Amino acid sequence: SVFGDMVGRLITTIPNADQAVFSVHCHNDLGLAVGNSLAAVMQGARQVECTINGLGERAGNASLEEVVMAIRVRPDVFAVETRIDATHIVPTSRLVSSVTGFPVQPNKAVVGANAFAHESGIHQDGVLKHRETYEIMRAQDVGWSDNKIVLGKHSGRNALKTRLQALNIELKSEEELNAAFSRFKDLADRKHDIFDEDLMVLMMDARSAQENVVYELIASHVCSTTGESPEARVTLKVHGVERTASAIGGGPVDAVYKAIESIVGESANLALYSVNNITSGTDAQGEVTVRLEKAGRIIHGHGADTDIVIASAKAYVEALNKLASQALREHPQHHQGV
Repeated sequence: SVFGDMVGRLITTIPNADQAVFSVHCHNDLGLAVGNSLAAVMQGARQVECTINGLGERAGNASLEEVVMAIRVRPDVFAVETRIDATHIVPTSRLVSSVTGFPVQPNKAVVGANAFAHESGIHQDGVLKHRETYEIMRAQDVGWSDNKIVLGKHSGRNALKTRLQALNIELKSEEELNAAFSRFKDLADRKHDIFDEDLMVLMMDARSAQENVVYELIASHVCSTTGESPEARVTLKVHGVERTASAIGGGPVDAVYKAIESIVGESANLALYSVNNITSGTDAQGEVTVRLEKAGRIIHGHGADTDIVIASAKAYVEALNKLASQALREHPQHHQGV
């Protein structure tokens, strides 16, 4: 490796190099960020600057999960260790993807949905007989669940609680379990199979809804007809008071957002609108991420629902709530009538 050799020359020629920790920061413009980082480690670098999911400017940075697992599965090559608890890699990857709005490609190493999937008959046979034939690491070692229980409308409270515990989601009280079960049953009425990804998003939405709610989505009705502009009628609860507005937009989501802005009385620059399916199937939940920019502040909002327009409304309302909560913290006297 040219890059690795360069790092090696620096370490061997610079005086007192043994008194410093050599660090590498590689970008992925040619798909070599992880390879160059590992080559540098082999030559004596002891710090790698990397990111979850390889996020970064342009083509991204070295992927933390790939660097960590490469070092872990090849101790014969890398005489070092990272002391990172790899079982948190997949949950952290999902969290970062949800917060940033950048989905993880299915074929992404370690954290992609297909990273441990085997469709070919010969591959399936080989894995069943001897896992190491095609898998250099265990899915459980990086945080994938080895128990593929699928919940549904007939699942009970104990099944939900057990599954959440397996996902490291702790419910602090019986009241919190009751609320979670109510949301779960509501989703199960609209979606046949509830997967782990659905549960994680469900709990994330619930916890974000508990924080400083100024605006609450009560109802949304959208009429979209071929050849005509969609019209939306939205009802929000604003500081506990219901308000309704209608708007016409270039599409159903645009109409809903304009109706919401009419109720709120202000708008922000929509810098990002991202839609991702949480699981597969026509009844899958869609997860929407929005990024709003206003007065130099950047806020993210997330929403999930089997109806993508409702998910879009939830994401926009969550972002507006965050903007409102910041305003309350910065100018509390304005909202207290002082």
